[in-house]
Amino acid sequence: MAPAQRTLGRGVEWEFDTVVYPSDFSRNAVRRLLVERAETGGWELSRLRIRPDGSRAVVLKRKIIRQRSTFFLL
Repeated sequence: MAPAQRTLGRGVEWEFDTVVYPSDFSRNAVRRLLVERAETGGWELSRLRIRPDGSRAVVLKRKIIRQRSTFFLL
C-alpha cells in the first residue's frame, strides 16, 4: 500500500504508512521489524492497535522535508 500524505499545522507535512502483522508474529519479532523500519526509513510509531483476532495494525509516520530552491532568475 502506498503511504498517505497529510498536512498538519503550518508547513509540516507527514507521510503515513499502515502495516499489519499477523497474530503468529511474537511481540519481539514485531518490535525488531519496527526498529528496522525506524532506523532505515526514518519512520516513527504513530498508532498501534491489537485487533480482536490478535493481529497488530501499526500506523507509522515520518516528516516530509521539502527543499526550497535557492536559485532565482532575475
